[in-house]
Amino acid sequence: MVFDPVTNQVLFEKNAQSSVPIASLTKLMTAMVFLNQKPDLSREVEVTRAEIAGGGHTQLRNHETLALIDLMHMSLMCSDNVATRVLVRESGLASGEFLAQMNRKAAELELDDTRFVEFTGLDERNVSTATDVARMLRAAADQEMIRSITTTRAYDFRTGRRVHHIVNTDRLLYGRYQILGGKTGFINEAGYCLATWVRSEGRDLIAVVLGAPTNATRFADVVRLVQKTTKPTFAGTQN
Repeated sequence: MVFDPVTNQVLFEKNAQSSVPIASLTKLMTAMVFLNQKPDLSREVEVTRAEIAGGGHTQLRNHETLALIDLMHMSLMCSDNVATRVLVRESGLASGEFLAQMNRKAAELELDDTRFVEFTGLDERNVSTATDVARMLRAAADQEMIRSITTTRAYDFRTGRRVHHIVNTDRLLYGRYQILGGKTGFINEAGYCLATWVRSEGRDLIAVVLGAPTNATRFADVVRLVQKTTKPTFAGTQN
């Protein structure tokens, strides 16, 4: 779906109310709840085996220490699940309360078809709709910290002798459009997902694609949607 975040006008939608797994788009909500705790982002914390176990690919190692701000970049730029788990652990909330706050925040934003059962998006029971995801991105990108991180192309930091180079998974950052926020996601059950806030020809648009068959398709779909909805002859909502 595509909508105008200024006027709230829906410009295009197709199956936008279908509830489906959203993979790492989940991390937008995780970041919002984490930042609501007013953390000291310069504080250094330790990675443990508990976060690494089952977390998938990560640059992080057991007992490695790094600042919370570095973990935020890893979580939002390259969807690092281990980094996300450490953020939740260091939030000052018990895991059950953190999850409850994610679902309460969803209710507060009137994301009626959104449910979270964990923090990273690895669980296919984290579900939402294209409509709800668009609203979630608008709320997340309204926060300067999230907007800044999700629009950063590359980020480097050091832990001891190790240098980490983090690259944003959002390919649209390297294209013709100005991106004001966004997040990618993928697990097998969700397919390839993308939510992005685009400024095109002076107009802001939020576009969401869920369940794309390939990594490249999700970006191509968003570009086509943006081009279609910014044409002067565009007729309106399609079903």
